[in-house]
Amino acid sequence: MRRMFLNGTAMSGQKDHATIAGAAFLGAARTAPCYRFFAVRDEFPGLLPVRENGASIEGELYEMPEEMLYDALLPEEPAELELGAIVLDDGTVVNAMHLQPERVAAGDRLVDISGYGGWRAYQAALRAAGSAADSAAAGSAAGSAGAEAAGGPR
Repeated sequence: MRRMFLNGTAMSGQKDHATIAGAAFLGAARTAPCYRFFAVRDEFPGLLPVRENGASIEGELYEMPEEMLYDALLPEEPAELELGAIVLDDGTVVNAMHLQPERVAAGDRLVDISGYGGWRAYQAALRAAGSAADSAAAGSAAGSAGAEAAGGPR
């Protein structure tokens, strides 16, 4: 059995959670503050171990059979990630996926999201920004339609 810290799309409620169906959920967990956390193309996150200016990142801890890890989860992981070990905030060492920056294609969007503290918080910020942009665009369109109806500029 392996203890695996998940911090992205395989966590509960995320699009790839079915990949680990049957794994034992051990609870919410946080890394020790020695990682930076990046969003790759806004599709998935990756942890990067650092010696300084690290952050504690939230995620979920699972226990799973070796077969599930190697035959189900790892084959679904993006090429930019690699299995490694991390330290949790309680000092426990567990497995997790590490970002391999050299595997990120030139021109791919890579954003340091460490300040959000986790993938869900970053996703919420993206949704909020999208909603604000949608609201602004709707307000602008409504203003233009009103001006046109009143004989204003077209």
